[in-house]
Amino acid sequence: MGKEFGTLAKIRGIVYFRLSPYEQKAFAGAISHGVPNTIRRIRESALRVVPPFIVSYLLYSWANQEHERLVRKKPGEFDNDV
Repeated sequence: MGKEFGTLAKIRGIVYFRLSPYEQKAFAGAISHGVPNTIRRIRESALRVVPPFIVSYLLYSWANQEHERLVRKKPGEFDNDV
């Protein structure tokens, strides 16, 4: 057969442009563009994310309080037991 794995088929019409990893700047604009973009994205999604968390926390705390109230014994209820 004589063909290696990378040369099994010839694909025409597809052009790959690649930049050498030695020519890239890995953190170019990370602080000047990345931090403001992150703050903007957090502000935009806060109205979709925060209210369900608040409602979930309030429901969870109410359910725990209600459970503790229902589990507690009333002091005068078992006075006549022998």
